[in-house]
Amino acid sequence: MKSKKSKSASAMNRREMFLAGATAGAVSLFGPRGAHAATTLPVRANGPEVYGRFGVKPFINCTSTYTINGGSAMLPEVIEAMNSASFYPVNFDELMEGAGKRIAELLQVESAMVSSGAAGSMTCATLACVAGGDPEKMQQLPDTTGIKGEVIVPRWSRSVYDHAVRSTGVRMVEVDTLEDLEKAFSPRTAMATGQVNLAGEGNPFTLEQFVAAAHKRGVPVVMDVADRLPLVPNPYLSRGVDLAAYSGGKIIRGPQTAGMLLGRKDLVAAAFMNSAPHHAFARAMKVSKEEVAGMVKAIEMLRTGKRNRDAEDAEWRAWFRHITDIVSKVPGVSGEIIEPKDKQYYPTMKVVWDPKKTGITAGEIGKKLLEGEPRIMTHAGLKEGDQSSEMLLRPAAMWAGEYKIVAERLHEILSKAPGPRPKPQFAAPAGDVAGLWESDLHFNVGAARHTFYLDAEGNNLSGQYTGRLVKGALKGHVDGNKVEFSSRGRIEGTSLQYTYKGTFDGARMSGTVDLGEYGVASFTATRKA
Repeated sequence: MKSKKSKSASAMNRREMFLAGATAGAVSLFGPRGAHAATTLPVRANGPEVYGRFGVKPFINCTSTYTINGGSAMLPEVIEAMNSASFYPVNFDELMEGAGKRIAELLQVESAMVSSGAAGSMTCATLACVAGGDPEKMQQLPDTTGIKGEVIVPRWSRSVYDHAVRSTGVRMVEVDTLEDLEKAFSPRTAMATGQVNLAGEGNPFTLEQFVAAAHKRGVPVVMDVADRLPLVPNPYLSRGVDLAAYSGGKIIRGPQTAGMLLGRKDLVAAAFMNSAPHHAFARAMKVSKEEVAGMVKAIEMLRTGKRNRDAEDAEWRAWFRHITDIVSKVPGVSGEIIEPKDKQYYPTMKVVWDPKKTGITAGEIGKKLLEGEPRIMTHAGLKEGDQSSEMLLRPAAMWAGEYKIVAERLHEILSKAPGPRPKPQFAAPAGDVAGLWESDLHFNVGAARHTFYLDAEGNNLSGQYTGRLVKGALKGHVDGNKVEFSSRGRIEGTSLQYTYKGTFDGARMSGTVDLGEYGVASFTATRKA
């Protein structure tokens, strides 16, 4: 329990960061600045009650750019530009043309388009490659009958974000090796794509080989580099990539729901024709005039010297050193600054503790941080059942002074943590759960039938899980009449996890299934002969 003095200090820090002075005006809030670092916003509007009035409590965000936690901290100049843009109507075709030219000029690329995030950029880029500027093809999608409807992607460069491409109706054609790549192209190939790791080292083939194979067949290459900083010259377009998709809400520190597509002029023009405000597949991926203005301002800040990335990184490292100094006062706890491999990213920090001295898990720390006052969101515990003894801190959504609160709370939690945790002792199984089970899952809307096969050895469970489309190995345990196990499987670029917790009674089992980001389902399972 904190002392009254400690509580008062925390409350004062919170007020200093969140409450606005009554006389703060636009000049004091957004006035001219020279090259600045990460934390130049002196007042944060009218405080967190903007959310509190409808029951939502904000938090200190140590996850940086995660969309689910609000993305990075927008630059004050971006906020000002968006506010100014909101007062004036404008023709959207003219706006997008002018904004695209300005961004392209600043980033020294052939063409640019503001989009609804990096995902919107990827969808619009796919539409440009599939439908081009043909209005009939635009209206036909997502039905790709009779038109090019295949996209080549390295299996090792797939992710859940592929959905932005797949949603257009195309079929993803996976390749592993250079030989696979050369054989994968067909008359139906519309595009070749990959994530940022496509440009990395140690892959079965290089980005240059990937581009060469595609261009030899007249196929454009599109890359999703959402969380990178757009450098000049562009690290991807300069290596032959045709289009690169960026998020505005990450290290660019622009509008969270904006992004941009950079590259070939003809493809960027076609991408815009397939997007809002035009009546085509991506009409729903609308970006507002305010977001367009904010995105341009974010790039101007980046490229005109008004934003100093080196100063930002230096400030963030100072935050991390302070956190390390505080948490390392606890025996067995240390901090490490993780430097980025290049200028496209930023430094992060890892806090590590010795489980032989400190008996607390990352999942438990994450829960305590989020339940405290002020709330602190971290990567700790974001994964179900996080039993690790380390956690990552990322700085791009934090404001001045918040690092001190994070350091204080981490020190408090770690210093009060129990000693080494004994190995869990489970009760003898109340029965035999081995065999094949048929499970009926009931979601918020709808239901599905999955099966799982359990092998039991003492309290330990292993086996195989089979969903409607995915399957994978499972692992878990039995504790008396309680059962818990997890399985993970892939569909396209997405990994799905099912974590079962329930009880069993003879040939029947029931409980809940944690679906990760998709919520919780209930289940009943019966043993099959």
